[in-house]
Amino acid sequence: MAFLNDRDRQQIGQAIAAAEARTSGELVAVVARASDHYLYIPLLWAALIALTFPGPLLLFGNLHVDEVYAIQVIVFLALALVFNLVPLKMRLIPRAVRQARAHRLALAQFVEQNLHATAERSGVLIFVSVAEHHVEILADRGIDARVPADAWERVIAEFTGRLRAGQVAEGFVQAVNTCGELLAEHFPAAPGDRNELPDRLVEL
Repeated sequence: MAFLNDRDRQQIGQAIAAAEARTSGELVAVVARASDHYLYIPLLWAALIALTFPGPLLLFGNLHVDEVYAIQVIVFLALALVFNLVPLKMRLIPRAVRQARAHRLALAQFVEQNLHATAERSGVLIFVSVAEHHVEILADRGIDARVPADAWERVIAEFTGRLRAGQVAEGFVQAVNTCGELLAEHFPAAPGDRNELPDRLVEL
């Protein structure tokens, strides 16, 4: 991904390793460029505009039906391409839809990265979907029972601010450090702890 380079990945991986050295918990960081392709959104808007666009031409123009149809096709194709540009496309998608898609992917990643299978049920996922400006932290039940929800909300708020400023790597490092402190407080490292999951950034 262009917005993260090898140095960023290395820093995030090192932050995860350092955080896990102080806790028996497991941290996994996942970043997605977007949580969905949202292909239907550009097509839907393009179709709606293309269907209504020829109205004035039919009322006040002197065009043949075939010409109007050709204009509709051209308008549809042009708008479908324009609306598919990521910054514009994301503005066309209702916020509730964006958040639902991102949350669904976060839940899927929690399972796919085996965070539900740690020995003490102490896995924590730090999930970011850049296009949606969505940050989510999912904690397994062992952690969730001990760490209050507002602690995660503060981490999310700080990370979201970084994300909006384009500071993806810095946001991850800060979030990993803070989550590591919370985990160390409630799940301190113990003799014989083993690293159950890789200490690296997962990119989708």
